[in-house]
Amino acid sequence: MSQSANTQGTFGEPIFGRLLTAMVTPFSQDGSVDEKATAELATRLIDRGHDGLIVCGTTGEYSTMTDEENERVFRIVKEAVGDRAKIVAGVGSNDTAHTLHLTKAADRVGVDGLLVVTPYYNKPTQSGLVGHFSTVAQSTDTPVMLYDIPGRAGIPIQPDTYKVLAELDNIVAVKDAKADLGAASEVMASTDLQYYSGDDGLTLPWLSIGAVGLVGVTTHVAPELFRKLIDSFVEKDLETAQSIHRNLVPVIRAAMGRVPGCVAAKEILKWQGELENSTVRLPHVEPTEAEAAAMRADLQQSVIASTLIK
Repeated sequence: MSQSANTQGTFGEPIFGRLLTAMVTPFSQDGSVDEKATAELATRLIDRGHDGLIVCGTTGEYSTMTDEENERVFRIVKEAVGDRAKIVAGVGSNDTAHTLHLTKAADRVGVDGLLVVTPYYNKPTQSGLVGHFSTVAQSTDTPVMLYDIPGRAGIPIQPDTYKVLAELDNIVAVKDAKADLGAASEVMASTDLQYYSGDDGLTLPWLSIGAVGLVGVTTHVAPELFRKLIDSFVEKDLETAQSIHRNLVPVIRAAMGRVPGCVAAKEILKWQGELENSTVRLPHVEPTEAEAAAMRADLQQSVIASTLIK
């Protein structure tokens, strides 16, 4: 059992904080990284209650960015935020050597954590996952958050695999996007890995079984509500937490149910006046008229309707 995580369960002290956003990477209309908008967005998210940011994860479109762009965005966000919040760099790849390269880049910047996704497309065995994650963790002293998302990777990380990986001191947390609360409970019962919900709409159920917080996407556009939901649960005010959970349903549907999360988040941030444009890189495209109309309809009946200014 890793000794890096000092406490267990929802009411312990989370390593990376409780509310984190997998931050979009703002692009200019020509598709280049908008460095000014990136720094400003990171600062605003922290100002609005975030404990940390995941930079250049899936929602950050890291897979369509060059390694140099990824390292530059790590640095921009770290410099913008300073010591006010935890910065976790997405360094995952389906190539272990490439992941090690990105890990070195993140370490040069001095980030607070590394997000390492299950290798996608290759579909390695569980022994292969142990080899991949162990090799990355042993190459750095930076704390590692494993990212379990079989919908994208094609395979889950099994409980027995977590138990092996938890023996490594700097593998300390999990972003879980497979919604298997039973498997996660088995891991929580036998390791000190700290779990973060990787499904915005399941934040409350995750907290109920011992997760410490959320790595979200909808949190871009409704950060105060997610902050209040988590804080209410930690303060054992379940009635308030449940009420917020229900009120967030149409917001989460708009941000996660119509188009990919990075596409939706940028579009809604534009509608809120937080981004000048909603440019994404292929193979992503901006919402069609019908998709945008459905998203707007969701939001116009939601608790954040008044934030739409465009």
